Amino acid sequence: MTTKHEVLRYTAFSGDPEGGNPAGVVLDAAGLDDAGMLSIAAELGYSESAFVTAPPEGLEGEAGRTFTIRYFSPRAEVPFCGHATVATAVALGERIGAGDLVFSTRAGTVPVTVAEEDGGLRATLTTVEPHSEEIADADLAEALAALDWPAADLDPALPPRIAFAGARHLVLGAATRARLADLAYDFDRLEALMRRLDLTTVQLVWRESGTVFHVRDPFPVGGVVEDPATGAAAGAFGAYARELGLVPEASVLTLHQGTDMGRPGVLTVELRAGDKRVRVSGAGTRIA
Repeated sequence: MTTKHEVLRYTAFSGDPEGGNPAGVVLDAAGLDDAGMLSIAAELGYSESAFVTAPPEGLEGEAGRTFTIRYFSPRAEVPFCGHATVATAVALGERIGAGDLVFSTRAGTVPVTVAEEDGGLRATLTTVEPHSEEIADADLAEALAALDWPAADLDPALPPRIAFAGARHLVLGAATRARLADLAYDFDRLEALMRRLDLTTVQLVWRESGTVFHVRDPFPVGGVVEDPATGAAAGAFGAYARELGLVPEASVLTLHQGTDMGRPGVLTVELRAGDKRVRVSGAGTRIA
């Protein structure tokens, strides 16, 4: 990596370096401009990389544990990235200890708690306030055409919606696990639709049981075919599921992602009664 800034590599949502979603982490990005951050992210080639600088004035939190964080895919900056947040929190936890952190992001303030678990570290982020909206019939038809999914392959119990918890994601329910496993889509066509609708990923979901889901996230706008584990989409999906009454107001959901890519990861989504925000947690570890 041709930069004077140290670029760390961590995976999120797995304690195994070969699992989860890898992210680049620059813990001291002072002096890097947008082009410099984008160049590092593009050279790494991960779905996102995180860049940490001093916190803005007035950000509440313990001294030395508040930060500004920005996220770049190989193609562009994104407003929020869950897996890079977890990766960064674990990297910081290894250096300044477990406990509470506060990140200022383009999407808003994101508190994160780092805790020791099974000899490693686990990070739990709290999203900004989420919401969801319906998708126009024509846009849904275009998404299905780009994915090469017949409408009959959708799960009618998981209505298509655009869900937000820091970034926008189109949620589509797959009727079968086989449908989810068969991902071969028109990259350029889906990217064009996503840019028009300001989507970060498309979250494809198959429901295994009441609280267990399998998900995949095409990410052509980021310059990669698929994101291995998507914390921002997990938060958006949790809010979507609660808003539509698919799960109880207070729930703990388990999302399995990355299995079909050979990088299995587990995302835990916690919904609390009386709190619209969503908590997304997972393990993380350094990639040698």
